[in-house]
Amino acid sequence: MVFRQTVIRLSEKSKSKSSSWAARQFRDPYVKKRLSDPMAYRARSAFKLLEINDDSNKFLEYPDVKAVVDLGAAPGEKGAKSKKWSRSKPTSPVELDYFDPLNIDNLDEKTGDVTGRGTIVSVDLLKIESIPGVQTLQANFLHQSTTVTIKNVLRNEDNPEGKVDVVLSDMAANVSGNDTHDIEESLEICEAVFAFAQGHLRTAESTGRRRGGVLLMKFFAHPLLEKFRDEKLKPNFNHVSYIKPSSSRATSREGYYLCQGWRPLQT
Repeated sequence: MVFRQTVIRLSEKSKSKSSSWAARQFRDPYVKKRLSDPMAYRARSAFKLLEINDDSNKFLEYPDVKAVVDLGAAPGEKGAKSKKWSRSKPTSPVELDYFDPLNIDNLDEKTGDVTGRGTIVSVDLLKIESIPGVQTLQANFLHQSTTVTIKNVLRNEDNPEGKVDVVLSDMAANVSGNDTHDIEESLEICEAVFAFAQGHLRTAESTGRRRGGVLLMKFFAHPLLEKFRDEKLKPNFNHVSYIKPSSSRATSREGYYLCQGWRPLQT
């Protein structure tokens, strides 16, 4: 007996959307780049982080950056089976430069243990395929129990309080087609990520660098998000910039706020 996958019957409208998405993916140079080396990056979004890091004084590569938390880390695209923003060493030549800012791919030849200089914690509601050198958590980062777990993972002799040097968020709600709803969702996510940073991010003063303590978050362009930037981000960071990486699709309303130099207001 032969078992076949159940055929999913799509409406004509759904078929049209699916065809348009497939055609866009086929034309996308960054999708092609990722697929040219399936072991390189887990998702297309890796190119955005690479570009932002390169264009912003390589904020991930400072020697004092030893703790990174990636919120919403599960990839949004299927295909590759390795890292989202850090590469395993390629077995064949590829177009992309090697990118491993925390040296997490360094292995002890005797023990096989990762000997990188930092700790990366990836958090998502969805299960994340294991990554060498990365602590993955399937959890809601808003829950107190998740906060406790993150702090425990990050705590060590050099970081007894479990503080974070860089918080990354590429989170976005599923687009509903209702602009009002989608913008509200984007704002809620940004506010939640900011609240997380408030309780975890290392200050610029403690790092000894004016731009130490970094928050990078995705958002969808709208006056409400500009208000959020002016009321929440700018008063609490030494430098806040808007970034629309070239690897972000021109038709997308997404952008990124790169916030550097955490200096929380005294309450």
